[in-house]
Amino acid sequence: MNSIEIGTLTPAAGMQDMLAELLVATVAAGGSVSFMHPLAPQAARAFWEKSLAAAARGERTVLGAWDGEVLVGTVTLLLDCPPNQPHRAEIAKLMTSVGCRGRGVGTRLMRAAESLAIEKGRTLLVLDTATEEGASGLYERLGFTLAGEIPDYALKPHGGLTGTLIYWKRIGPIS
Repeated sequence: MNSIEIGTLTPAAGMQDMLAELLVATVAAGGSVSFMHPLAPQAARAFWEKSLAAAARGERTVLGAWDGEVLVGTVTLLLDCPPNQPHRAEIAKLMTSVGCRGRGVGTRLMRAAESLAIEKGRTLLVLDTATEEGASGLYERLGFTLAGEIPDYALKPHGGLTGTLIYWKRIGPIS
């Protein structure tokens, strides 16, 4: 995984299709990222078109992990917070291709998102993950603190309810 490159994604030719493919595969594998299985590729592409348009407006940053020409992961840093919360950002849509899981891609994406948040003057990160089959172990290894659990928060991609775990982490210099 040393060949993995992390970078900011833009609406370049074919980008939405690569992101859509990753999202469809993540949902099919049971990833709880706000969508239900089966996820139509057109719906996944439409989501990424909106997400990359929001990134172009500075409301978020979408990072990608590349293994050569292959997109193997992504994470979004949500920056468009209310006026009383300019100090925080939210982590969303961390996804790693099924074949690359457990190889450090998620860790590298999260570290890049945290560094970017610090560059943007943020001092607090928040995120949530599914109670069942979520990435709580990864987030805890990266220093996030569990704030609590909300039971029956969302449907799992293949049906049935799951709770969500809410995490936070202080980053950068605190003012």
